[in-house]
Amino acid sequence: MVRSPQYNLPYRRRRNSTTDYSRRRRLVLSGLPRLVVRPAGKHITVQVVEAHATGDRVLAAAHSSELKEYSWKGPGGNVPAAYLTGSLAGYRAKSKGVGSAILDVGTRAISKGSRLLAAMNGAADSGIKIPHGAEILPTKERARGEHIAAYAKMLSQNANEYQRRFSAYLKQNLKPEEVPAHFEEVREKISHSFERTA
Repeated sequence: MVRSPQYNLPYRRRRNSTTDYSRRRRLVLSGLPRLVVRPAGKHITVQVVEAHATGDRVLAAAHSSELKEYSWKGPGGNVPAAYLTGSLAGYRAKSKGVGSAILDVGTRAISKGSRLLAAMNGAADSGIKIPHGAEILPTKERARGEHIAAYAKMLSQNANEYQRRFSAYLKQNLKPEEVPAHFEEVREKISHSFERTA
Protein backbone atom coordinates (compact mmCIF):
# COMPACT_ATOMS: atom_id res chain seq x y z
CA MET A 1 0.00 0.00 0.00
CA VAL A 2 1.43 3.39 -1.06
CA ARG A 3 1.37 6.13 1.52
CA SER A 4 1.85 9.83 0.79
CA PRO A 5 4.11 11.86 3.10
CA GLN A 6 2.46 13.89 5.76
CA TYR A 7 2.32 17.60 5.11
CA ASN A 8 1.19 20.27 7.52
CA LEU A 9 -0.22 23.24 5.65
CA PRO A 10 0.90 26.50 7.31
CA TYR A 11 -1.71 28.95 8.54
CA ARG A 12 -3.17 31.08 5.76
CA ARG A 13 -1.87 34.28 7.38
CA ARG A 14 1.64 32.79 7.43
CA ARG A 15 1.38 31.69 3.77
CA ASN A 16 0.26 35.19 2.75
CA SER A 17 2.98 36.84 4.90
CA THR A 18 0.23 38.68 6.78
CA THR A 19 1.37 37.60 10.25
CA ASP A 20 4.86 36.87 11.55
CA TYR A 21 3.91 34.37 14.26
CA SER A 22 7.35 34.19 15.86
CA ARG A 23 7.42 37.99 16.27
CA ARG A 24 3.82 38.02 17.50
CA ARG A 25 4.67 35.33 20.07
CA ARG A 26 7.50 37.45 21.48
CA LEU A 27 5.20 40.49 21.66
CA VAL A 28 2.47 38.54 23.48
CA LEU A 29 4.95 36.96 25.91
CA SER A 30 6.20 40.43 26.88
CA GLY A 31 2.99 40.81 28.88
CA LEU A 32 2.55 44.41 27.68
CA PRO A 33 -0.32 45.78 25.60
CA ARG A 34 0.70 46.20 21.97
CA LEU A 35 0.73 49.55 20.19
CA VAL A 36 -0.44 48.36 16.78
CA VAL A 37 0.42 50.82 14.00
CA ARG A 38 -0.97 50.18 10.51
CA PRO A 39 -0.35 52.85 7.85
CA ALA A 40 -2.20 52.91 4.54
CA GLY A 41 -1.78 55.24 1.58
CA LYS A 42 -3.93 58.13 2.79
CA HIS A 43 -4.52 57.28 6.44
CA ILE A 44 -3.00 55.60 9.47
CA THR A 45 -4.57 53.53 12.26
CA VAL A 46 -3.16 53.21 15.77
CA GLN A 47 -4.59 50.77 18.34
CA VAL A 48 -3.60 49.71 21.82
CA VAL A 49 -4.39 46.00 21.96
CA GLU A 50 -4.28 43.49 24.81
CA ALA A 51 -3.90 39.76 24.10
CA HIS A 52 -6.33 37.32 25.71
CA ALA A 53 -6.88 33.59 25.29
CA THR A 54 -10.21 34.28 23.58
CA GLY A 55 -8.67 36.86 21.21
CA ASP A 56 -7.22 40.35 21.15
CA ARG A 57 -9.05 43.15 22.96
CA VAL A 58 -8.73 46.74 21.72
CA LEU A 59 -8.28 49.09 24.68
CA ALA A 60 -8.00 52.31 22.69
CA ALA A 61 -7.77 53.31 19.04
CA ALA A 62 -7.43 56.32 16.76
CA HIS A 63 -7.68 56.84 13.01
CA SER A 64 -6.12 59.78 11.22
CA SER A 65 -9.53 60.78 9.81
CA GLU A 66 -10.52 61.69 13.39
CA LEU A 67 -7.97 64.51 13.36
CA LYS A 68 -10.54 66.64 11.52
CA GLU A 69 -12.42 66.88 14.83
CA TYR A 70 -9.37 68.74 16.15
CA SER A 71 -9.25 71.05 13.08
CA TRP A 72 -6.47 69.20 11.24
CA LYS A 73 -6.49 70.36 7.60
CA GLY A 74 -3.55 68.35 6.26
CA PRO A 75 -3.59 64.88 4.68
CA GLY A 76 -4.09 61.89 6.93
CA GLY A 77 -1.14 59.83 5.74
CA ASN A 78 1.93 62.00 6.28
CA VAL A 79 4.42 62.08 9.17
CA PRO A 80 2.75 64.92 11.17
CA ALA A 81 -0.64 63.17 10.88
CA ALA A 82 0.94 59.90 12.05
CA TYR A 83 2.40 61.64 15.11
CA LEU A 84 -0.94 63.27 15.97
CA THR A 85 -2.84 59.99 15.50
CA GLY A 86 -0.39 58.18 17.78
CA SER A 87 -0.76 60.97 20.32
CA LEU A 88 -4.56 60.71 20.21
CA ALA A 89 -4.43 56.92 20.69
CA GLY A 90 -1.90 57.35 23.50
CA TYR A 91 -4.05 59.83 25.43
CA ARG A 92 -7.08 57.57 25.05
CA ALA A 93 -5.11 54.55 26.29
CA LYS A 94 -3.69 56.53 29.20
CA SER A 95 -7.20 57.65 30.22
CA LYS A 96 -8.09 53.94 30.46
CA GLY A 97 -5.17 53.13 32.75
CA VAL A 98 -2.59 51.92 30.23
CA GLY A 99 0.86 53.02 31.34
CA SER A 100 3.15 51.09 29.01
CA ALA A 101 3.03 49.25 25.71
CA ILE A 102 5.26 47.63 23.10
CA LEU A 103 5.34 48.55 19.42
CA ASP A 104 3.74 46.12 16.95
CA VAL A 105 4.36 46.94 13.28
CA GLY A 106 3.26 43.56 11.91
CA THR A 107 5.37 42.35 8.99
CA ARG A 108 6.55 45.83 7.97
CA ALA A 109 10.21 46.76 8.06
CA ILE A 110 11.10 49.73 10.27
CA SER A 111 13.05 52.60 8.75
CA LYS A 112 14.40 55.58 10.68
CA GLY A 113 12.00 58.52 10.90
CA SER A 114 9.10 56.67 9.24
CA ARG A 115 5.38 57.16 9.83
CA LEU A 116 5.35 54.03 12.01
CA LEU A 117 7.89 55.56 14.35
CA ALA A 118 6.20 58.98 14.21
CA ALA A 119 2.99 57.35 15.49
CA MET A 120 4.92 55.60 18.27
CA ASN A 121 6.64 58.89 19.13
CA GLY A 122 3.26 60.58 19.46
CA ALA A 123 2.00 57.85 21.77
CA ALA A 124 5.18 58.00 23.87
CA ASP A 125 4.94 61.80 24.18
CA SER A 126 1.36 61.43 25.43
CA GLY A 127 2.67 59.50 28.45
CA ILE A 128 2.76 55.85 27.36
CA LYS A 129 6.09 54.14 28.12
CA ILE A 130 7.27 52.31 25.00
CA PRO A 131 10.77 50.74 24.83
CA HIS A 132 12.69 52.23 21.91
CA GLY A 133 15.94 53.88 20.93
CA ALA A 134 15.75 57.66 20.52
CA GLU A 135 18.06 57.55 17.48
CA ILE A 136 15.42 55.87 15.26
CA LEU A 137 12.67 58.42 15.92
CA PRO A 138 11.88 61.20 13.47
CA THR A 139 13.36 64.52 14.54
CA LYS A 140 11.06 67.07 16.16
CA GLU A 141 11.35 69.18 13.02
CA ARG A 142 10.22 66.29 10.81
CA ALA A 143 7.36 65.37 13.16
CA ARG A 144 6.15 68.98 12.97
CA GLY A 145 6.26 68.91 9.16
CA GLU A 146 9.12 71.36 8.68
CA HIS A 147 10.40 69.23 5.79
CA ILE A 148 7.05 69.83 4.06
CA ALA A 149 7.29 73.58 4.62
CA ALA A 150 10.87 73.66 3.33
CA TYR A 151 9.94 71.74 0.19
CA ALA A 152 6.97 74.05 -0.41
CA LYS A 153 9.22 77.11 -0.16
CA MET A 154 11.60 75.55 -2.66
CA LEU A 155 8.75 74.92 -5.13
CA SER A 156 7.08 78.31 -4.61
CA GLN A 157 8.91 79.71 -7.66
CA ASN A 158 7.17 77.15 -9.89
CA ALA A 159 3.43 77.83 -9.55
CA ASN A 160 2.27 74.81 -11.57
CA GLU A 161 4.44 72.32 -9.72
CA TYR A 162 3.55 73.91 -6.36
CA GLN A 163 -0.17 73.59 -7.15
CA ARG A 164 0.24 69.99 -8.31
CA ARG A 165 2.27 68.81 -5.33
CA PHE A 166 0.22 70.54 -2.64
CA SER A 167 -3.30 70.49 -4.07
CA ALA A 168 -4.60 68.49 -1.07
CA TYR A 169 -3.32 71.14 1.35
CA LEU A 170 -4.52 74.10 -0.72
CA LYS A 171 -7.96 72.52 -1.14
CA GLN A 172 -8.30 72.67 2.66
CA ASN A 173 -7.10 76.32 2.74
CA LEU A 174 -3.82 75.30 4.36
CA LYS A 175 -0.60 76.65 2.91
CA PRO A 176 2.06 73.91 3.17
CA GLU A 177 4.50 76.48 4.56
CA GLU A 178 2.18 76.81 7.58
CA VAL A 179 2.09 73.08 8.41
CA PRO A 180 4.47 73.28 11.44
CA ALA A 181 2.42 76.04 13.12
CA HIS A 182 -0.84 74.23 12.28
CA PHE A 183 0.60 71.00 13.71
CA GLU A 184 1.33 72.71 17.04
CA GLU A 185 -2.22 74.11 17.20
CA VAL A 186 -3.76 70.67 16.66
CA ARG A 187 -1.39 68.99 19.12
CA GLU A 188 -2.37 71.49 21.81
CA LYS A 189 -6.08 70.92 21.10
CA ILE A 190 -5.64 67.18 21.52
CA SER A 191 -3.70 67.49 24.81
CA HIS A 192 -6.10 70.11 26.21
CA SER A 193 -9.15 67.98 25.40
CA PHE A 194 -7.77 65.18 27.60
CA GLU A 195 -6.65 67.53 30.35
CA ARG A 196 -10.25 68.72 30.69
CA THR A 197 -11.57 65.15 30.97
CA ALA A 198 -8.84 64.00 33.40
